[in-house]
This record gives sequence, C-alpha cells and structure tokens, in this order.
Amino acid sequence: MIKQEIKPVIIAILAALGLCVTVELAMVYYNALFAVDAAPSICSVNEFIDCDGVARTSESQFFGIPLAYWGMFWYAFVFLMLKAKELKNYRLFKFMEVFKNPLDYIAVLGLFSFIVSIILLMISLFQIKKLCLFCAITYGINLAIALVATRPLSEGSFFGSLKQSVTDFLDAIKIKPYAIAFGGVVLAAIAVLTYTTSTMVFAPHVKNNREFDRYKKAKIEDYLISGNQLGSKDAPIKVMVYSDFDCPVCRYLHIQLYYLIKKYDNIEFVHKNYPLDQDCNKFLPFPGHKTACMKARYAEAAMLQGKYLDLAAHIFAEQPEDEEKVLEIAESLGLDMEKLKKDAKSKQVADIIDKDIRDALEVGLSGTPSMIIGTHKKMGLNTMEEAQKWLERNGAKRK
Repeated sequence: MIKQEIKPVIIAILAALGLCVTVELAMVYYNALFAVDAAPSICSVNEFIDCDGVARTSESQFFGIPLAYWGMFWYAFVFLMLKAKELKNYRLFKFMEVFKNPLDYIAVLGLFSFIVSIILLMISLFQIKKLCLFCAITYGINLAIALVATRPLSEGSFFGSLKQSVTDFLDAIKIKPYAIAFGGVVLAAIAVLTYTTSTMVFAPHVKNNREFDRYKKAKIEDYLISGNQLGSKDAPIKVMVYSDFDCPVCRYLHIQLYYLIKKYDNIEFVHKNYPLDQDCNKFLPFPGHKTACMKARYAEAAMLQGKYLDLAAHIFAEQPEDEEKVLEIAESLGLDMEKLKKDAKSKQVADIIDKDIRDALEVGLSGTPSMIIGTHKKMGLNTMEEAQKWLERNGAKRK
C-alpha cells in the first residue's frame, strides 16, 4: 500500500512524464499535418508502428481538438489538483477550495482517461491498423495515476473516490457564485468545442477527409453533364485539366469540377490526357497503369460524337477493367459503336493524346491530376475551398 503522503509525489512524477509525452505527440501531430518538409518522427518505425500515420487519421482528434492537446489539458489539471490546497489561499484561485479531496478527482478522471485510452487503442489496432507508441505510453500513465490516486480498499477503493467526488461537486454547486461560475465554464466549453468542431481549425485533414468521402460516395447521376464542354466555350479563362482514367484521385477531381463549374460563369474546364501508361506515353520510365491509354482513346473518340463527358464520367465511376467493359458502357450511352472503334484506333486520336502528353511534359507536370491556368499550376486533389481560392486568384468570377 502506498502511503498517503507519498501519493502526490508519485502522481506528480507520472503527470510530468505524461505531459512530456503529450507535448512530443503535439509536435508529431503538427509536423505530420502542417510541416510539409518535416522528417518522420522517431515514433514512425514501420507501417504498423507509425505515430505520423495515426496523426493523419480522422481519429486523431475529438471535437476538432487533437487528442494530444486533450492529454496536455488532463495532465495540467492533475498538477492543478495536486496544488489545490496551496492555491486556494490566493484570491485568484480561491475557487480551488471546492476541491476538498483532490486525489479523488484525479482517481475518477484518471480511470475515465484510461477507459477512453483503451477505446482509442482498439480503434488504433482494429480500425486504423497502426500503433502509436507514444500514445500507448500515455495509456499506461493514465492507469498508473488512477491506481495511485484511488482510495485504499478500506475506504471503498475507486467507488469511494467516485462517491466522494460527487459529494464534493454537489456541495460546491450549492454555493451560488460557484454554480454560476460552473455554468459559465460549461457554456464557454460548449462555445469553444462548437467552434473547433465546425471549423476543424486544428484538424484540417478531417475536414478534407469528409469532403473526399463525399466524392467517394457520389452517385453518377448527382454530377453527370452530357456533351463535350464543362463550362462555356466562350469563357475567357480556360482551365486545362490533366488526368489519367486509371487514377482514383483523378476521379475525385473529375467530380469536384462538376461542383466547381456551377459557381463560375467565366471559366471552362478543358480535359487533357496525361495517361501514366507506356502504351501511349513513351516518355514514361516505368510500366504504370495498364488501361489508361485505351480509356483515353475511347474518351477522345467519344468526343468526336459529342459525348466525351458522358463516357468519361462513367469510366471514372465504374473503372472498367478492360476494353470490352468500356465498349459495353459506350453502347449503353447510345454511341455509334463502329465509328467509336474506328476513331479510337485512328491517327487523329493518337495525335491528340500524344500532343497532350508533350504539353504536360513541357509545362513540367510530374503526375495527375493537375490543373493549369496560363503558367499557374495546381497539382493533386485539393479541397473545394482551396480549389476555389486558386481559381479566383487566377481570374475566376463567381456567378
């Protein structure tokens, strides 16, 4: 049994260790999400033991606040409780007198933190399939703090601590000034959490993931436009969009373009081919995608019949695995199949794709998807907000 007078010392050491670990976790979180050129953390050992990978998931936050920040708050609260008796003598901290039995609060919240930790560990192992070692260390620290702070068996153990904490809290809110102050703290907390949850200012990756999930779940009838043009042919601003039909991210950009075009009346998105497939891209140093060139040929052939967007949307959505499947889709769209097959293998279409590839290389594109306005490039898939800002910086005007 740990002597009562030794407990605060042990808890303080554990809390200090926990605070150091959560500060390191906060740095890992920042580097993984906000520091573009940051090196991998020492906690990223392989695909399974990967703190950086865990930090980039939606589960690394709660109410828009990184879990590391919650941990820092928890350990700071432990220190505050340990000093409650001394702090209550200062006018600014007089409210600390309501914490009559600080170790009971620490025990209850420590066990609660450990239960939450176990839930997070299960999510990490079975959903994310990655382990954050630093996080696991804090789980052990939380349990140790709870065990040290809990009352001895003769005083009811954890249930004794829980009962005493509830009693102290109810006694405290009977005092009107403290009840008002507590209500104010609750309202302030709700306001802060509402802000962080709605803006995701500390967790932009969650906001991005939600947007990309929207594209993943989008049904083709939600965004399909028939014809060859996405925007006005007379639009003064031409946005060149380079994509590869075997590129899953290109599909998401393709869907995003349909949502974007509804916001502007002075731009046109012009499709360009940059298939990462040696079958037509002779500049590619590696094999790459197997059917990208074939799909590009049929899409360009469909353009000659005024149905480029129709076929392109279905190819992106259905991801046909071979030429036969592409032809089935084309036939279902009412295309002239004999003409389509002939055009797909024609020099005219081959030259169009070859020119697109050469143009992409000339402007220095290294992958897909990419957008270009004049000399301004935007590579990869960006959020709707980022895409809109880029378009508007380059002359796009909202309707």
